[in-house]
Amino acid sequence: MLQAGQVEKRVFQRVPVQVRGRFMREDRTEHNCDVIDMSPGDLSFRSRSVCFPGEKVIAYLDHVGRIEGKVTRASDDGFSAEIIASDRKREKLAAQLTWLVNKHELNLPEDRRHDRAMIKANALSVLELEDGRRYPCRLIDLSLSGSAIALEFKPPLGTSVRLGIKPGRVVRHFEDGVAIEFLTLQTRDSLQDAFGDAFV
Repeated sequence: MLQAGQVEKRVFQRVPVQVRGRFMREDRTEHNCDVIDMSPGDLSFRSRSVCFPGEKVIAYLDHVGRIEGKVTRASDDGFSAEIIASDRKREKLAAQLTWLVNKHELNLPEDRRHDRAMIKANALSVLELEDGRRYPCRLIDLSLSGSAIALEFKPPLGTSVRLGIKPGRVVRHFEDGVAIEFLTLQTRDSLQDAFGDAFV
């Protein structure tokens, strides 16, 4: 029978990943990073900006979303951090890591290649910023990983937003609007629940 410590070690065993992102330090500066391995309990960053043990960071990672952490170890080319999260969040991270590992091993297509959902020509939604400002918008396309929306106002790249009830971030500007990447990979059922009125 496994001891409690052995179970915990197995649950939080890191797996190699290739995830890009950005993180914010306590001084509010933002820096690019790559996550090279990760578990639901901790992760290792490669970055030109080296943090100090005990420093808190907030990272926005591709395919994973927002992660809060506390630096546990620093090196010349990066640092490791303990993830600050609830049990529910850790369970969600475990599911995301499973998908990331399988995507790499099975050579699954990137999120942006997911088929677009069939939506109505003038499907409407609302984009909400963290400060509560809301902007009516039109859905141009919708996929498991994000959406393109027609919007006159263009929030800066990386801005945290909520499209309808789905949290995401702005990843691209184009002439008529912006592209939003959802913080977590959706399913067709979850899209239907969130944007049901938009579907054909």
